[in-house]
Amino acid sequence: MRNVNEHWETLITELDKEFLFRKDVSLKDCTFQELDFTPYDIDWDQLEIENTTFLGCRFNPSDEIRLLQKGAFIYRMPIGLPYNPFRKNLYKFEELMEGYTFEKDNSKDISIYNHFSKTRNNPGINEALYQRIHDHSIDEALRNLIEIDDEGMTNKKCIGIMGGHSTKRTDEFYEKTARTAKLLAEAGYFIASGGGPGIMEAANLGAYFAGRSDKELADAFEILQKAPQYTDQDFQKRAYEVLEKYPDGNENLAIPTWFYGHEPSNLFSTFIAKYFSNSIREDTLLAISLYGIVCAPGSAGTTQEIFMDAAQNHYCTFSYFSPMVFLGTKRYEIDTLIFPLLKQLAYGKPYFDMLACMDEPAEILSFLQKHPPVKGK
Repeated sequence: MRNVNEHWETLITELDKEFLFRKDVSLKDCTFQELDFTPYDIDWDQLEIENTTFLGCRFNPSDEIRLLQKGAFIYRMPIGLPYNPFRKNLYKFEELMEGYTFEKDNSKDISIYNHFSKTRNNPGINEALYQRIHDHSIDEALRNLIEIDDEGMTNKKCIGIMGGHSTKRTDEFYEKTARTAKLLAEAGYFIASGGGPGIMEAANLGAYFAGRSDKELADAFEILQKAPQYTDQDFQKRAYEVLEKYPDGNENLAIPTWFYGHEPSNLFSTFIAKYFSNSIREDTLLAISLYGIVCAPGSAGTTQEIFMDAAQNHYCTFSYFSPMVFLGTKRYEIDTLIFPLLKQLAYGKPYFDMLACMDEPAEILSFLQKHPPVKGK
């Protein structure tokens, strides 16, 4: 028997050509996710069904009954949830913003948050399971995007950019972060952020503008600064103005969470891996950023992420040592002493020389190019 390992989307395209499901095909240990089988006349009796799982798939009634008789596991799409736990793709901001108007936020994003917040501290078993399945689905979609190999390395050269969510669009580090992200993206790196406003928005904005002129990015700053704080009424309106003026930006990634509360969706991210679990979300963002982390000024959340990344480096948790760059020498060398502390902790470790603190975007690009990830032993 030939075991089907391809994605079902590939099989669908072949069904019309030669009807791939033959007697020599096995569906043993295969899982199919969010697929519509109703248009296809499939003889399930000739297929080996063992530990075969269907998540959120649709069937003709007779096919569903036959599959259950053969021992398949079928999990139907739950009714009444504002999110799809079996989704197979990352979010786009257009999906999360569906229903939003400048007068009132009736977006899908806030609908999911409101649903989640009702039982956030003590969800029922079904809700908890659906949230975990949803986050696993996001994991899978993210793996498909960045293409992780068996050694743990990503095909996309991911760099994560961290920093404060409350940083205003008028702040010097908002602009420096955006210019850093733009330079990095133009050099072939894939920029990822935590998906919120502030420094995170600046990171996605800069990556979005990769390939455009510095003058165009400066124009975007001018538009956005008319509503500098994420709590401002026209915060999203200004972002939409930039998108309308400069459509089709460069690809980049945001990894936000519903856990901390509702914040404006990051409109400059082209892929959004949004999680219910903040711990999974934070660990994932750091884990995939094998080509480096850039830390702009932030508060407690940023500091936590810095030491999480340092621990991953210290113990080579994900098979590679990765560079860590701090944007803001005063912040990290004098005001907080975080950088000297990390240098002390890293002494004698392979990542000691992969730590740097600087103030200029061009310096950051040069350092990261000279310090690629190193495979641990």
